[in-house]
Amino acid sequence: MQNYELMVIFTPVLSEEEYKAAQNKFASLVTENGGEAVHENAWGLKSLAYPIQKKTTGLYWVLEYKAPTDFNEKLKTQLLRDESVLRHMFTALDKYAVEYNAKKRNGVKTGIEKAEVTNG
Repeated sequence: MQNYELMVIFTPVLSEEEYKAAQNKFASLVTENGGEAVHENAWGLKSLAYPIQKKTTGLYWVLEYKAPTDFNEKLKTQLLRDESVLRHMFTALDKYAVEYNAKKRNGVKTGIEKAEVTNG
């Protein structure tokens, strides 16, 4: 089992229910194929750096998961077939990235937070 992070940009025309259904679809696909969804983070509507299919915004969603290495091809096929997906990106996470994400989720300082400036 390898650790991965998946970022998906969905089309901005989805309703809230369709957005949640699409998230559940891909998260359940991970668990149905012997994987484990570690953490989901729905960022919501964000501006795109450049237009994709004449759209300037997209609904972002990040999924951190553990899965067998051959699973990503199945997931990629499903992502490419889904018309609501504008873009997707897989990232393989090493042990340091997994540790960093766990600390960030649990509110532990990671060492890159902005320092607070106090006027004295």
